[in-house]
Amino acid sequence: MKTPGNDRYTYRVTWSEEDQEHVGLCAEFPSLSWLARSPEAALKGIRRVAAEAEADLRAAGEPVPEPVATRRYSGRFVVRVPPTRHQALVMEASEAGISLNRLVCEKLAD
Repeated sequence: MKTPGNDRYTYRVTWSEEDQEHVGLCAEFPSLSWLARSPEAALKGIRRVAAEAEADLRAAGEPVPEPVATRRYSGRFVVRVPPTRHQALVMEASEAGISLNRLVCEKLAD
């Protein structure tokens, strides 16, 4: 199956030490992968497999994953930490004279 021209999924190619080959991955279809000797072949393979999976889902009337790149993000997410870590972060932020949100954003940027 030829990959569609409007393919907007997110792909990654990495080396698999275990398989001694490059592995192509698709963020929107985490259960899929493609092994190949070259990174280019791994990318081509995973794109084809993702297109086939998308076509199968459409044919079955199943929901198709929305591409990561086209999703809307609010910039807000909730993180659960142990109460002692929460307290330590609040103290650190207070001592630095900044909000807890700013402190966490700075830590995530590191």
